[in-house]
Amino acid sequence: MKTYYLFLLLLIIGISCSTKNEKELSAQQIIDKAIEAAGGTLFEKAEIDFDFRGRHYRSIRNGGNYQHERIFNDSLDVIRDVLNNEGFERYINDSISTLTPDSMKVKYANSVNSVLYFALLPYGLNDPAVIKKHLGESSINNKKYFKIQISFHQEGGGKDYEDVFVYWIEQQYFTVDYFAYSYVTDGGGARFRSAYNTRIVNGIRFSDYINYKPMSKHYSVDILDEAFQKNDLKELSRIEAENIKVNINP
Repeated sequence: MKTYYLFLLLLIIGISCSTKNEKELSAQQIIDKAIEAAGGTLFEKAEIDFDFRGRHYRSIRNGGNYQHERIFNDSLDVIRDVLNNEGFERYINDSISTLTPDSMKVKYANSVNSVLYFALLPYGLNDPAVIKKHLGESSINNKKYFKIQISFHQEGGGKDYEDVFVYWIEQQYFTVDYFAYSYVTDGGGARFRSAYNTRIVNGIRFSDYINYKPMSKHYSVDILDEAFQKNDLKELSRIEAENIKVNINP
């Protein structure tokens, strides 16, 4: 009997220590686990295709090399926007188009990058420009979450480097179930997104999102989970990727 109680005590202590260690994970460790849960190294050698709002998108990665594409019809022409390590080019019916002014090239490049960034989350959260901060824990719908803030260095952070993101990462499976962001362009504001229709395609995890706007301006981006639970958010749109295909290169 004494042996049984000793075993039970050691088991309880072990569980307690394990839980404590999980809660003491750094922001970097949590992001690493979230990326691993979503597909990990598969992202680095994947060809991903999907449709979003009437346009076709493609992401091709081979280690440190990448190419993002957006393909759509414009009147009688086929437009193909290509963003890669070398920069951005627009093709019209397979011929390179000269974009004037250069600001249009930046605008189109940012538009392509933005769609692929959100579609492939949380991959990308280890980019060199990313600054990670552990904000503690949160509970949403009776689930425990790590709350991680993402901001950006000006150098390498793109034109929206002042934006601030908060990710709610589930503590057991390290899935990104919610995220929010604040932005300064167009007068500024904040958005909260709730994941749904989560599915695994050839080893990579994808989600669609309900896009919300806070009803009150007194909510900072890091407490939009409170607004969500108080039903103090207004649905604005649905972010849905369709016809997803994933090919993993050797």
